[in-house]
Amino acid sequence: MKAFDKQEKELMRSVEDGEWISDANNTAEIRKAAQVARNTFTKDRRMNIRIASRDLYLLKLKAFENGMPYQTLVSSIIHKYLNGVLEEK
Repeated sequence: MKAFDKQEKELMRSVEDGEWISDANNTAEIRKAAQVARNTFTKDRRMNIRIASRDLYLLKLKAFENGMPYQTLVSSIIHKYLNGVLEEK
């Protein structure tokens, strides 16, 4: 597991010091965000691909480092690429 960077440490310190408060009256925002997430991440199709063993190993490793299943990482990469968030160098 990777160590926390300076920004992450500062954020944890500020949370632990009580600098953040919960906004309990945001149910409309929560509902809206939940609907966006459902619309964005609903997976209703299956796709099978062949991939090199080494690439699959590295993919699983990267997914583990990010705390997610490797299939979710693949789906996220494809989604980001198709929406212009992830671009070729």
